[in-house]
Amino acid sequence: MTAHTPENILVTGGAGFIGSNLVRYLLRTDPQARVVNLDKLTYAGNPENLAGLAEAYPARYRMVRQDISDQSFVEALFQEENFSTVIHLAAESHVDRSIEMPLEFVRANVLGTAVLLQAAEKFWHGRKAVRFHHVSTDEVYGSLGPTGFFTEGTPYDPSSPYSASKAGADHLVRAWARTYGLPVTMSICSNNYGPYQFPEKLLPLMIMNALSDKALPVYGDGKNIRDWLYVEDHCRAIDHIVRHAPDGSVYNVGGRNEWKNIDIVYLLCDTLMAQRPRVKGHYRDLITFVQDRPGHDRRYAIDATRIEQELGWRPEETFETGLTRTVSWYLEHQDWVTRIREGRYSGTRLGLRHEEGKKA
Repeated sequence: MTAHTPENILVTGGAGFIGSNLVRYLLRTDPQARVVNLDKLTYAGNPENLAGLAEAYPARYRMVRQDISDQSFVEALFQEENFSTVIHLAAESHVDRSIEMPLEFVRANVLGTAVLLQAAEKFWHGRKAVRFHHVSTDEVYGSLGPTGFFTEGTPYDPSSPYSASKAGADHLVRAWARTYGLPVTMSICSNNYGPYQFPEKLLPLMIMNALSDKALPVYGDGKNIRDWLYVEDHCRAIDHIVRHAPDGSVYNVGGRNEWKNIDIVYLLCDTLMAQRPRVKGHYRDLITFVQDRPGHDRRYAIDATRIEQELGWRPEETFETGLTRTVSWYLEHQDWVTRIREGRYSGTRLGLRHEEGKKA
């Protein structure tokens, strides 16, 4: 039995990586859904990620540029649009950048979430058939040892300003549910990859550098482990939770794809060689080990048993198939990457004052 039917949906951060993929997914798969995309369009929010949507869905899609921390604007938007559903993804999300500018992360991720919760509680007070879904990250749990998995009951132990700000947002969501009775759900997800990811993140950065014959920087010894999930699988999980989960539910969402960073880079180099061979030598020749990130968590791994058993969700992509699709997308959209590189991101590393490297 369906727990909630999303109709007039507010998606925050819908011009970013996961957000733009989610907006496209919702509009494509549900002909009844109307989506309002609220995004400040900071450096990582890109209107190009949403190209064609206004023309394809003129009655069902609206783009609004504004800061989620602007309380008067957010409340006016709730009043105007009469949302039944909020899917909250808007966040500053890059760990290295959070080391450089932590207060920006606190403002966007903590204050911004509180403003949205306050607006939802104000306009939904006592109303039925509404839902606030909050998207979090497995980084709130901190670092795992060589064995074991993060479960929904794992204590929070964030290591960076980014993960601490997301942990703070998670606690606010729980507090609004308990104090005000706000109907909320939450998903805590592993590393995403796929189309439209801003090139400061590992996979698009490596693709961008490799195609430009630049060094492929691997932090530390390259043996930090992450659990990877193709972005469309994540979008399906969010949709499942919003529609079918009981109020108050929290689900870990992971791909059961644990990979060491160095092995990911090796596989990426091999995948690139198969699709666009390097003129001279192998892309692996570009791998360079660099100074590690401060507070770099050693291992993340998600136990997604609850969402698999309760909602019947499972990822459709393996890491190998998802990576092949991802590389193909970036090769076919080099103009998208070029415009970002020329305008908003040169590939310069953040989070360290000094960096030393040595060839692999």
